[in-house]
Amino acid sequence: MTARVLVVDDLVANLKLLEARLSAEYFDVVTATNGAEALEICASGQCDIVLLDVMMPGLDGLEVCRRIKRNPLTAHLPVIIITALDQPSDRLRGLEAGADDFLTKPINELALITRVKSLVRLKALTDQLILRASATADLGINDPFDGAIVSGDGGRILLVDDSASSRARIVDALRVQHQVDIEADPHEAHFRLAEVNYDLVIVSLNLTGFDGLRLCSQIRSIERTRMLPVLAIVNPDENQRLERALELGINDYLIAPVDRDELQARVRTQIRRHRFTERLRETLHATMEMAITDGLTGLHNRRYFERHLAAMFEQATVRRKPLSVLMLDVDFFKSVNDTYGHDAGDDVLREFSRRVRRTVRNVDLVCRLGGEEFVVVMPDTDTPIATLVGERIRQRICGQPFLIEGGEQSISITVSIGLARRQDGGDSPEAVLRRADEALYQAKREGRNRIRSAVA
Repeated sequence: MTARVLVVDDLVANLKLLEARLSAEYFDVVTATNGAEALEICASGQCDIVLLDVMMPGLDGLEVCRRIKRNPLTAHLPVIIITALDQPSDRLRGLEAGADDFLTKPINELALITRVKSLVRLKALTDQLILRASATADLGINDPFDGAIVSGDGGRILLVDDSASSRARIVDALRVQHQVDIEADPHEAHFRLAEVNYDLVIVSLNLTGFDGLRLCSQIRSIERTRMLPVLAIVNPDENQRLERALELGINDYLIAPVDRDELQARVRTQIRRHRFTERLRETLHATMEMAITDGLTGLHNRRYFERHLAAMFEQATVRRKPLSVLMLDVDFFKSVNDTYGHDAGDDVLREFSRRVRRTVRNVDLVCRLGGEEFVVVMPDTDTPIATLVGERIRQRICGQPFLIEGGEQSISITVSIGLARRQDGGDSPEAVLRRADEALYQAKREGRNRIRSAVA
């Protein structure tokens, strides 16, 4: 796994030792000897993960960590604090500063490498989302980093543990700030995870009669839960089991018996990271929707139409099924804009779209091509049925006035429609559209407010 690791320590000997260990695993290593230099490297995007010593002159490691996590541009950067301090209170201070993990000197090499690999993998996934979501700024959607700093409280958690005493300790530690659902049966937990939107799942790896690692694997194998953070509870001295859990993709772990404060801190960290990545996915989804959706009417746009029509046409050809296309043009639309203004024109287009959408089937494709031009593609529909649908659209448009200027005025609107169908033997989507467009202009030449069918 290729990644750039920033090692921060004021002792050159420690830097050289960690650099040698990480380089042996083919990581690219950069170093810093003080907090200010480390922050500069992080801000410039020159690393994928930070290994940070606590005891440094000037800015200590905890303050450096806090600043990394407070900066929206670096808040998603994983930080592992490394120190000689080994008391629970020391670990808690590191986690509360925002650290993703806390390793004690002398460093266990297995723990170091597995933890770095795990966090780098998660960072790579986040980077992909950030890269895709960054394009949204040009489309008018919020900058993806705007929500980088979010709360880790108020989460919904599923606890999978068949030990009553263990469950009681965990629930008691979390119930003030989170909603915790309990499931002792791992089989039932699998179904609950598929039905409920959780922010975190805590899995005991010491379930009676069931391998907790299997549940972790199942969580990662299902699309709905693949990105759900998993916090594992493991017994002391089970390094091989823990290593396997990290390879399966768990996000974090705690050693039993669980320390209350450390549990709370790690849960907050995981929920906070999960909410940030979910926000990125929502932004990405919004970007994709904007790319294929007309912003005024909510219908699909020309880009989506051109790609989707080809697939619908090919499917109809392979299945030897009919396919019909209606080209629609709002009559005298320019006069609406000239007389009442563009806001009134927008009101007309929105209402026009709603009426058309309510008239056709869900399987029919309705798109705005631009301006006052629309198209309806109807699979499994021959010319006689398409003619009836077109006439129904025409009547729904002209049968009731359109409200404009907040409902204070109303105007009459009509539509001209051209119809064409797919023909057997060498026809193409472009040819069908051309015939439908010719039929539309015929309807306009003959006086508008009518439907005309293309000549085969």
